[in-house]
Amino acid sequence: MKRLLTLNVNGREHELATVPMRTLAEVLREDLGLTGVKQGCGEGECGTCTVLLDGRPVNACLVLAVEARGREVTTIEGLADGARLHPLQRAFIEQGAIQCGFCTPGMILTAKALLDENPGPDKSEIRAALSGNLCRCTGYQKIVEAVAAAAEADRKGGAQ
Repeated sequence: MKRLLTLNVNGREHELATVPMRTLAEVLREDLGLTGVKQGCGEGECGTCTVLLDGRPVNACLVLAVEARGREVTTIEGLADGARLHPLQRAFIEQGAIQCGFCTPGMILTAKALLDENPGPDKSEIRAALSGNLCRCTGYQKIVEAVAAAAEADRKGGAQ
């Protein structure tokens, strides 16, 4: 039986009717059209479905949508300010950290949570933070460099 659910996603309230056992990934993609949330393994192993829940990265395939009630959900679509990309999005482009793009949203959101908590991580801290996000295209070096570049730009006042 469907129940009414209100979610705060990317700063906007969304009211929808859904069955209680649907995952946050399913609701975000299918009901709200936020396809930056990718469907990967469905088991919390690959990180392609990563979103921020109250600023912390979570695998949306493992979170029931009803668990997000009253909490703030951020998807990759919520990072840009209109046409102005978030500094991490720009850094991923500038550093060549995007290959097929399937893992990119989860990588960027995980990196955002890291930089919010630790604005000056070293490369080993970046690698540790991103360890739950799998990329099948790269050797991760460009991704780590992009996160480091975004952190450096922020320290120099180039990021907002």
